[in-house]
Amino acid sequence: MLLTDRVQVAITDRHGGGSTAPFGSRNLGGAVGDDARTVLANRAKTAVELGIDPARVVFMRQVHSADVGYVTGPYGADAPELDAIFTDQPGLALGVLVADCAPVLIAGGGLVGAAHSGRAGTAAGVVPALVRAMAARGADPAGMVALVGPSACGGCYELSDEVRAEFTAVLPEAWSATREGKPSLDIRAGIVAQLASAGVGDVRHDDRCTIESAELYSYRRDRRTGRFAAYIWLDA
Repeated sequence: MLLTDRVQVAITDRHGGGSTAPFGSRNLGGAVGDDARTVLANRAKTAVELGIDPARVVFMRQVHSADVGYVTGPYGADAPELDAIFTDQPGLALGVLVADCAPVLIAGGGLVGAAHSGRAGTAAGVVPALVRAMAARGADPAGMVALVGPSACGGCYELSDEVRAEFTAVLPEAWSATREGKPSLDIRAGIVAQLASAGVGDVRHDDRCTIESAELYSYRRDRRTGRFAAYIWLDA
């Protein structure tokens, strides 16, 4: 899907790969207990289907931080712990692995970026950190376009009163309640507020709830499960 001129994005689902239960079938996560060779095959198959060179895809070692890296090629086995990356290299695809956290893809000023924004990363400010890093390399936030991908919605993301209070003390826009009236967080609303504060006005959505959408992986729904991915890249 074309996000802006020369910028492509894609969001996978759980179908069409080679993984067996409980990871069936297009699991792209390499740290969930699935067979490593199958995961690599799923990643290569996905890249080819998207028209991406499988050797030109960057995945992070995600740790729920606010750390951002500029990349010019894929990481090797010693990938640093990061939750956001960006590049200006055409044909280099950036991938975010998720199963309830929000993938956030950003384009602007000849740069593309990708962030993994779950509860901890959102509270730490990983998305604003990515915007700032891209701005430091010349991209104007006012000209950026962001896509917030599927994540656990506020109607489903139940947690304790204490956790909600702690999170919303940092980001009050994320306050929510489930359909049963229990405490929850709307991570998407929090991310949108952060993007607005960072000066990003064009925010788009794939607003599917991972917990409600059977075609997507959800850790909170299934516990032992795979990961789907969101990709962004500049056309070569």
